[in-house]
Amino acid sequence: MSSIRSGRGERVSLWLSRGERLSRPESVVILVIVAGVAAVDVFGAFSSPRGDILASLLSIGATAAFALYLWTPLVATAVLGAMLAVSFLTGSESQVLLAFAVAAALVLRLGWTLLVFAYLAVFLVAASIIAYGGLSVPVNVGIYLIVATVAGAIGFALRAAFARGRRLEHELAEKAQQEREAVLAERRWIAGELHDSIAHHLTVVSMHAQLLDDEQAAPASQEAIRSAARKAMADLRFVIELADEGRASEGMHVGDLAEAVSEARVELEAAGHEVQCEGPLRDERLARAAEIILARVVRESVTNVLKYAGPGTVAIDLQLDEAVARLIIDSPLPAAPRRDVPSSRTGLGRMAERVVGASGEFSAGEVDGRWRVAARLPIV
Repeated sequence: MSSIRSGRGERVSLWLSRGERLSRPESVVILVIVAGVAAVDVFGAFSSPRGDILASLLSIGATAAFALYLWTPLVATAVLGAMLAVSFLTGSESQVLLAFAVAAALVLRLGWTLLVFAYLAVFLVAASIIAYGGLSVPVNVGIYLIVATVAGAIGFALRAAFARGRRLEHELAEKAQQEREAVLAERRWIAGELHDSIAHHLTVVSMHAQLLDDEQAAPASQEAIRSAARKAMADLRFVIELADEGRASEGMHVGDLAEAVSEARVELEAAGHEVQCEGPLRDERLARAAEIILARVVRESVTNVLKYAGPGTVAIDLQLDEAVARLIIDSPLPAAPRRDVPSSRTGLGRMAERVVGASGEFSAGEVDGRWRVAARLPIV
């Protein structure tokens, strides 16, 4: 069976399935042709001898049957077949066979496999009877075969064109959906980057703003606020430039693990925590992609420590082997839940999403009376 195969391997059948309904331009053309031919037949019926009136009426009926294709090709083809059978009784089989041959265009345009084969069988049987039936008036059956072949080719071409149009519409709809999903994904990415970049610095600002009334801690807190504000602006500028594919973002070292741990130490110590760091933070075996993810984990973990942790030591431990990097961040649990710092509660989800998305493993929870964040990533 003939078919059209799209670039994606999608198969669009031209024969096995029922064709679509006629388009509006096709319907208008058929109605105009039917009306014109019927008018000519009616005029011929009134101007013909009485013996030819029945044949003329049969020809009019065969022409009008084309309008039934606007409703259903099965009924229309059956009516034409019935009229063709009756035409042998009235001696007008050649006129009705011509209409039946022209109907090949609509049968191949709208019909399905069984209808097409049934039509061909009836047409060939009728043509054979006319050719070898010994009619008094010789008829060139070859003309009807040519008409049927040309009409069928036109109908099949229209069917192929409309199938291709449907496929293109489907592809355009899929492309539009993909574009919408890409826009939504970009928006989610920008929102996530802003959360990861800005929320940490705002947490630092919020924590140190509470210490401005303390005369001893105020100078250090003011400097911490100024530093956090500068870094927040730099990160915001980086996200905007990265979203716009700006070249200036290529030279910014956002995601450096050693720098992230250094900042974490300063911020945690300013908040009163003792910090212990272990592991090779600048090991060349650590891939850049893994380093960026681990730096994000460190930054988000420090944000959570500043928000929720109790007093005590924060341990940052990085372990590397030939294939895997393991980062563990331990912090003390609070004596009571803190409610003075707002939280979107998306930090852990973002960390897990980044690590798991890079074929890693992530866990966060209470271990031996402390809060532990653990990330395991392949380094190659």
